Amino acid sequence: MSELKRRPLPHDFHPQVPEFTVASDEVAPGGTLGSAQVYAEGNRSPQLRWEGAPARTKSYAVTCFDPDAPTGSGFWHWSLFDIPASVTELPAGAGSGAMAGLPEGAVHVRNDYGTQDFGGAAPPPGDGPHRYVFTVYAVDQEKLGPDGDASPAVVGFNLRFHTLGRAQLVAEFEVPAEG
Repeated sequence: MSELKRRPLPHDFHPQVPEFTVASDEVAPGGTLGSAQVYAEGNRSPQLRWEGAPARTKSYAVTCFDPDAPTGSGFWHWSLFDIPASVTELPAGAGSGAMAGLPEGAVHVRNDYGTQDFGGAAPPPGDGPHRYVFTVYAVDQEKLGPDGDASPAVVGFNLRFHTLGRAQLVAEFEVPAEG
């Protein structure tokens, strides 16, 4: 995918907020997603840890978004919120399957696959590299407001007004053209 076809990142339209740090033992910034985070292979959410969020943080939200999906509106792979402020790490697989490792009270909404979990990368063959934006939001409320039946867009709407700080990690993945 050429630079001209790349769509804006999801935060390009939100108010500026302080940045903090997110890192992963499985996903390198600017790197390529491994098979563990690919839908047809491992389909497992990566380990994530963060630090440096604003002192007033009352909870966190975590999302994964592909702005390069050929949909006109991108593709939500993961949307999780109401993570207690005392939690600063999610283990690998926390958003997948039985969701072991998620803190009590955390809420998943459906991704664009239609399931309430992490859905791995699955760009169309030959569409070029897609960016996967893993974002951790520092939130000014313990409970963001939506429930598990909300869409990622509703979660994003609420995050726009309640984000104190943001950390993001961007990696790519592509499927070569068939044949």
